[in-house]
Amino acid sequence: MTWPTGLAGFSAGLLISLVTAPVGVSGAVFLLPVQLSVLHVPSPAVTPTNLLYNVVAGPGALSRYRRSGQLAGTLTRLLLAGTLPGMVLGAVIRVFAIPGPQVFRLVVAVVLLPLGVWLIARSARPGSRDRPPLARRTVLGLGALVGTVGGIYGIGGGSLLGPILAGRGTPMTVIAPAALACTFVSSVAGAATYGVLALTTGGDIAPQWTLGLLCGAGGLIGGYLGARLQRRLPERLLRLALGAMATALALLYLADVAG
Repeated sequence: MTWPTGLAGFSAGLLISLVTAPVGVSGAVFLLPVQLSVLHVPSPAVTPTNLLYNVVAGPGALSRYRRSGQLAGTLTRLLLAGTLPGMVLGAVIRVFAIPGPQVFRLVVAVVLLPLGVWLIARSARPGSRDRPPLARRTVLGLGALVGTVGGIYGIGGGSLLGPILAGRGTPMTVIAPAALACTFVSSVAGAATYGVLALTTGGDIAPQWTLGLLCGAGGLIGGYLGARLQRRLPERLLRLALGAMATALALLYLADVAG
């Protein structure tokens, strides 16, 4: 790996996490296309490399949220209980079944586009009522589903969980730390699973260690700074930003599928 590639990875991790950490998104979903198109990480190695980024970058934002007392809570425990087994299952599916990435991107785009537009519309209309919060079993099942998807495609799940939970009335100050804690712990499990599978399976399934660590180092700094900014930002702006990110990701995936 050349030093310009390493610098590009570090910069991408820092800038992405600075913007995404306040709304509970690790940034891995936006780092994924950068890895594929700019850094040229082979598939399926891009998935564990993304998980490595989450592992290194996660403590930055989480340490800040912990200091402000936002990390503990029922939502965090429910999401962790669902996503951990899902992440391991997803990693096994990715290595042995290798689902097509185009199908995944299309499904994610179809889910995120209406959610993102809806969040933007509601945030732009003051006084809109939220729907009742999701039941505990629903949150647990949602965590398991997102964990499995994260294990397959190397994303943390905050980009999927955040818009759903925000639209059901959960404050962003609760969503962000819970989603990031879920992303971090499940990514540790996912990266470890890929590491074990790499010992017994051929192909590029081990992470690109140097690049993943450099991207994560940038994310560590950016995540801490982003989490520090969150308390200073109004709830309405945070929801608007989350809706914009969900919409942008959906459009990015639709363009990729169409191309």
